Amino acid sequence: MSDPVFFVPAGRLALAEVARIAGGEVARGDATVAIGRVAPLDQAGPGDLSFLDNPHYVDAFRATRASAVICSAAHVGDAPEGAAVVVAAQPYRAMALVLQALFPDAFRLKGPFGAAGISPAATIHPEARLEADVTVEPGAVIGAGAEIGSGTVVSANAVIGRGVRIGRDGYVGAGVTLQYALVGNRVIIHPGARIGQDGFGFAMGPGGHLKVPQIGRVVIQDDVEIGANVAIDRGSNRDTVIGEGTKIDNGVQIGHNVEVGRHCVLVAQVGISGSTQLEDFVAIGGHTGLAGHIRIGMGAQISGGAMVKDSIPAGARYVGNPAKPIREWTREQMALKRAAQQATGRDQT
Repeated sequence: MSDPVFFVPAGRLALAEVARIAGGEVARGDATVAIGRVAPLDQAGPGDLSFLDNPHYVDAFRATRASAVICSAAHVGDAPEGAAVVVAAQPYRAMALVLQALFPDAFRLKGPFGAAGISPAATIHPEARLEADVTVEPGAVIGAGAEIGSGTVVSANAVIGRGVRIGRDGYVGAGVTLQYALVGNRVIIHPGARIGQDGFGFAMGPGGHLKVPQIGRVVIQDDVEIGANVAIDRGSNRDTVIGEGTKIDNGVQIGHNVEVGRHCVLVAQVGISGSTQLEDFVAIGGHTGLAGHIRIGMGAQISGGAMVKDSIPAGARYVGNPAKPIREWTREQMALKRAAQQATGRDQT
């Protein structure tokens, strides 16, 4: 259930307004009923709004005590008696839109200190340029020549290196280090992320490993979200690029010269080796490793825990270690299962 201490609703929404925001319609109940709280199905009570997106939870949906629910047309008949129903084609997306309206502070992030404006406890180089309405919290450091657009929040103890440029309406979380980087508009960088440090580049040999200077940048396009403790290395001799709208989960490592396309999704603990390219709309499950100098085609999906050593064509679905097309992997697993069953049968005779 939402916490009234940390996230207080901005107001109450009539069910008709909920339907408008959700892009749906009120299929049952009083459209003038006001909603100001949200809760999961099993915890919802009178006055709460909840939703059903995954049919796996239909039993909890039938039993919920929520005053109003959002669901698809196919599940209106499963809604409990007495609950008002908003029908939306995509209930999860609809609920996200309603949450944005009810809890803008959870959508438009603020720094942990909570005060707007430039803190006197921040250290800002006189050659840095900040537009109006930038917030810089205590302990933050902004280097020479850095540029930060209006509406952006730089949280406590973040470090913005010299020459870094950050667009408008962005968020830099507490303890972030950001250097040798160009960052677009509306980019969210969660606490502890490390962006723009040296790539892992060495000329290896029997006499020792010679460090190769890393002279590229990190370029982060508009509407990217970067999770906590993500590491993105700057390019060695070209840029590391994160494409527009891409979402990166906590604990991801992106090596030098990597190019991530637009609207990709990288789940926690993905590791991408240097000079690998991801085309647009690639989705990679958690704890997956990608070798360097390969290409992942547009819209490809890679299952969690896969180890990818070769390029993957557009639209393909890969799984396993080493990663292979899911149909091939499934056939192999079935063959292994049959072989094991046959061996077990022989052992018992």
